[in-house]
Amino acid sequence: MAYKGKRMNPQKFERGQIKIMIILLPLLIFMAMPLVYIANHAFKPMDELFAFPPTFFVKNATFENFEKLAKFSRSSGVPMSRYIFNSIVVTVATVGFSLLFTTMSAFALSKLKFKGRNMMMSINQFALMFVPTAVLIPRYLVIATTGMIDTLWAHILPLVAYPVALFLVKQFVDQVPDALIEAAYIDGATDFKVYIKLIIPMIKPAIATATILTFQQVWTNVETSNFFVNEDSMKTLTFYMNSMINVNNAVSGQGMSAAATLILFVPNLVLFIFCQNGVMNTMAHSGIK
Repeated sequence: MAYKGKRMNPQKFERGQIKIMIILLPLLIFMAMPLVYIANHAFKPMDELFAFPPTFFVKNATFENFEKLAKFSRSSGVPMSRYIFNSIVVTVATVGFSLLFTTMSAFALSKLKFKGRNMMMSINQFALMFVPTAVLIPRYLVIATTGMIDTLWAHILPLVAYPVALFLVKQFVDQVPDALIEAAYIDGATDFKVYIKLIIPMIKPAIATATILTFQQVWTNVETSNFFVNEDSMKTLTFYMNSMINVNNAVSGQGMSAAATLILFVPNLVLFIFCQNGVMNTMAHSGIK
């Protein structure tokens, strides 16, 4: 039904959108300021890094900070390429396994009938209360007992189960009509075929959001490198960058710290840009009951 001849989401620009833009533009600028500052700060020469009053934008951009960072990494015992390789393998494997187990668990907990289903979901909700530090000792005991110390599995397995992602995806699966699933079963579809052909295509926005949440948890994690891995060659890039920032926290190391911060931030930004449509759809559907 039309409302005064206007649509809720017009495809073309309308004058009525101007007032919305006037409200949103200052908010957009305010939220983008930290991103712009991080990018500019990494390219500042030494005199601009310590200028007073501080400058927001870089005046004489330089790659000197990145060159110093590369030189420092070459002088260390383990090359940066090894840390990058570890982070890529750990991140891809953890995000992949996490999404697989999360979507399958969400489908089972939402649409399949079996004994103990409600108890399992209650356990997942109860797990939301615990911070990683609270379960550090049990995690270490499991990793040590299974012989995964100083392996990539010590990075992967502790982060595969993500209660927040499971809770989010299950709420999305709950919105899939039961009649649609029953029709698929009548046509001879198995549980796995329903999961692949029906559930996955209908919960893509939730999967995109879970991907970002899981990626951020894994990419920024230093706990596994600190407590479960002793060999430097098995640690991740985030741990190396954070360690370098702490070691070079003097005046001469501020440029490298700025460059390292930008390097760690860029993957999060790129992933969000690719998945932003799914995230926005997740937020929109969360209000539809």
